[in-house]
Amino acid sequence: MAAGLGSWARLCCLLAVLAALGAQAKNSEDVRCKCICPPYKDHSGQIYNKNVSQKDCDCLHVVEPMPVPGPDVEAYCLRCECKYEERSSVTIKVTIIIYLSILGLLLLYMVYLTLVEPILKRRLFGHSQLIQSDEDIGDHQPFANAHDVLARSRSRANVLNKVEYAQQRWKLQVQEQRKSVFDRHVVLS
Repeated sequence: MAAGLGSWARLCCLLAVLAALGAQAKNSEDVRCKCICPPYKDHSGQIYNKNVSQKDCDCLHVVEPMPVPGPDVEAYCLRCECKYEERSSVTIKVTIIIYLSILGLLLLYMVYLTLVEPILKRRLFGHSQLIQSDEDIGDHQPFANAHDVLARSRSRANVLNKVEYAQQRWKLQVQEQRKSVFDRHVVLS
């Protein structure tokens, strides 16, 4: 558990450093002026991008080379729609790092649940301690060991054990229902 907290502390430090670097200098790719110019006379429509300041975000500063001759420049520029766009690449990077970290932790947890936990359960509880065979289950007491499992789960105040108990109880119920339906042809209510 301490190793997990250490990796989270390192991740937080990395995010803080990235945020500090992003606050100091703005990338030239983070700001741009985008002008969308529709078709005009014999010129096809085009999209122009240029890294300029917000006050210079207009057709005259962005559209280079100008596709129309001098007298038509004003008419051409009036048809163009220019928008100033700004993004934070640091925020994007931090978001991706957090997303990948959470995805990695979930993957490790899945590996733990599928590989490590069954091995630990076998060592702690044995193979057949929680599940009884068909011979051990009587007709009148289908949950003979349910009280033992409940007592064990109460002694350990752990949510995982309570879920495990519910799962074992459900398995026993399904097993009893199968036995009743297929062997005795009786439907339980």
